[in-house]
Amino acid sequence: MLSSLLLQVASTLELGVIGKALAIGIATIAAGIGIGKIGSTTAEGIARQPEAGSDLRMNMIISAALIEGVALFAIVVLGFIL
Repeated sequence: MLSSLLLQVASTLELGVIGKALAIGIATIAAGIGIGKIGSTTAEGIARQPEAGSDLRMNMIISAALIEGVALFAIVVLGFIL
């Protein structure tokens, strides 16, 4: 039953499309994890040295923007491949 269902799915959808969709999902999840890590370490840094808060916050925003740009680029490129 399951093998016939898998064959039917494989025949209607290309496995490459599924792989590319998974790659888009992984790129999005990785960007979310990276931005979350930046936010948590910035919060720890501000908690340890409140006087350096503005510098840390600016560096966090720049780093998050760079990560978001790379993730958006990956999603767009993979989207065109689909």
